[in-house]
Order: sequence, then structure tokens, then C-alpha cells
Amino acid sequence: MNYQVPPTSTLHQMPPSQVAFHRTELSVILSLYGRFVAAGEWRDYGISCLKDVAVFSVFRRTAETPLYRIEKRPRLRDKQGMYAVVGMDGQIIRRGHDLKKVLRVLERKLIRAVE
Repeated sequence: MNYQVPPTSTLHQMPPSQVAFHRTELSVILSLYGRFVAAGEWRDYGISCLKDVAVFSVFRRTAETPLYRIEKRPRLRDKQGMYAVVGMDGQIIRRGHDLKKVLRVLERKLIRAVE
């Protein structure tokens, strides 16, 4: 009978941490999402929690590419701000430190859509 001890490097490693949205951040995002759904502009969303970034993707239809991505990157907290709204083409529309201020760029589009 052979008994093998696993390498010590795997014994003490912690699983990689994930970046996720906090409950208060999600409530702000879902409030905006609900208003766009009521206006008939958005129909689906997806949330991805990865190692370096958390992404809230908004879709017009389920099978499409996302219209907008709301990203949270904690590593950029001290630099440009950890929140960003990214367009369909990958261009950063707005970036900042305060989520509500960053999402104002989308609220302006809601006002135009309702009129």
C-alpha cells in the first residue's frame, strides 16, 4: 500500500476570491433595470462574478450581445474609479467612484425613451 502526501503548495492555498456586487449596489442596478424593463427597452440580464471583475450585462433580447455592461473592478478603486458602464462595442461610456453617478448616463437614455 502506497500513501502519497499531496504537495504542500496546494494544502495551504486559499481558493481564488471572486469580485461580486454588494446588496446595496445590486439594488441600485436592479432599480434602474426595472425602469428600463417597464419602458420596454431591456428584457434580460446576466451577472458574472469573476476573479478581477463583477459584470452586470443588460440585453435587449436573450440571444444578443449585451447592450451595456456595468462593471465593478476593485483594483481601479484608487485610480479611475471601480465602476464603469461599457457599451456594446466595448467603449467605456462612463467611469467613476460612485455607482449612482456612473449610472446617470443610462438614466438620461431612459428619459428620452419614454418621451
